[in-house]
Amino acid sequence: MALAKPYPRAMTIAGSDSSGGAGIQADLKTFAALGAYGTSVITAITAQNTFGVHQVMVVPPDMIEAQCAAVMSDIRIDAVKIGMLADSESIRKVSKTLQQYHLPFTVLDPVMVATSGSALSIENTVQTLKQLLMPLADIVTPNLFELSTLTQKPIATTDQEMLEQGQILLDEGCQAVLIKGGHRNDDKEATDWLMELDCEPVCFRGLRINTSHTHGTGCTLSAAIAALRSQHESLANTVAAAKSYVHGAIEVGQHWRLGHGYGPLAHFWRIKRD
Repeated sequence: MALAKPYPRAMTIAGSDSSGGAGIQADLKTFAALGAYGTSVITAITAQNTFGVHQVMVVPPDMIEAQCAAVMSDIRIDAVKIGMLADSESIRKVSKTLQQYHLPFTVLDPVMVATSGSALSIENTVQTLKQLLMPLADIVTPNLFELSTLTQKPIATTDQEMLEQGQILLDEGCQAVLIKGGHRNDDKEATDWLMELDCEPVCFRGLRINTSHTHGTGCTLSAAIAALRSQHESLANTVAAAKSYVHGAIEVGQHWRLGHGYGPLAHFWRIKRD
């Protein structure tokens, strides 16, 4: 009997979204859609819907650490995606775990605000995140608001400003930064920049899909990068494949009518289309 083809094993360390569009739920859907086995560590429980976040309950840091250890001591993890971490002690516990288990690939999505505009960070965790987690990540994926918060600069409105702020993060210890420019006031194109140490920046430009159903886009992209990394030789090719998947999920999801606010993506769009 032939052995089953090996598949990547991914972990998401993030908050739970009760509406199913973002956070842990979006990450696990993305892993499954892209052929990765998904495991999870829940860092917070949110009461939210397509209109926004109504309440947040943080999981105790020791429990976050225990979830990480239980999975990583038993299941080989090829890639981890880190999302919402609500306080500094949670960040310290995750940082300790990453150093202990030496995971092959780590994506850090510095979640600070939801698509609806609701703040998700309970205390000022920026300095702890920059000191303890950013140096351990293979790639950090901020949107323009998060980039501004991390660099303490005004929100970038041009490619040049995006690159200048991305360089600040590289100078501060990041290995690579994917700057998501989807919130720029450009009606036709969405522009992202991938910046890696000792490499020329790579620009990703795509036609903007005119829809408000983009809840969980950032979570989905970072999870897709984690799920797809082992399938591509370069980080740039991994990002390109992940962006193609997310574009399709937005394109199909724009026709869904779930809730009355910012709707989710169609994570299994490839299966439904086939």
